[in-house]
Amino acid sequence: MASFMEELWSSIFTPGPTPTLLIATNVSFAALQLLLFVLGLATHSIHFVVLSFLCAGLWYSINWFSQEVRAAQAAQEAERKKEAETDAEPIDGKKDSGTVDTADSETETESFAGPTKGSKSSAVATGSNPASARLQPTERDTKKRSRTGGDSSGYGSTDSEWEKVEDNKA
Repeated sequence: MASFMEELWSSIFTPGPTPTLLIATNVSFAALQLLLFVLGLATHSIHFVVLSFLCAGLWYSINWFSQEVRAAQAAQEAERKKEAETDAEPIDGKKDSGTVDTADSETETESFAGPTKGSKSSAVATGSNPASARLQPTERDTKKRSRTGGDSSGYGSTDSEWEKVEDNKA
């Protein structure tokens, strides 16, 4: 029992439906169904019948979802194995480990390794603007910022202005 509780605790932090978590879920729903059945017999209330149907629907949907997640994980694993097999056998017999396939890449740089000493990055070499250059403030932006009166928070009002307003009212 102690090992089951340890496995249950660790399965909470594991992505996807683990067998331990599914066992605990199914046992909990079975206990809830039994309790609703006993309460329904004891009170003869329609509410417990409705709650039992809702519980059964939720129980079924959780198990269905976990089966779908397992099927999706199996499909992804099969795709990864297929990709690994095709990547293991390069067409021309040579494999460059430092570059990325550019057909699916949307980045400006095309290699994992950073620029080496004495070389320019591929973004500069291709003539495109690097992201840091595009994010620099323009002259118009700096003029707009200087109008805030030196307040670094961007909020234009100060306590002294409120004091001036109060003095004008008096």
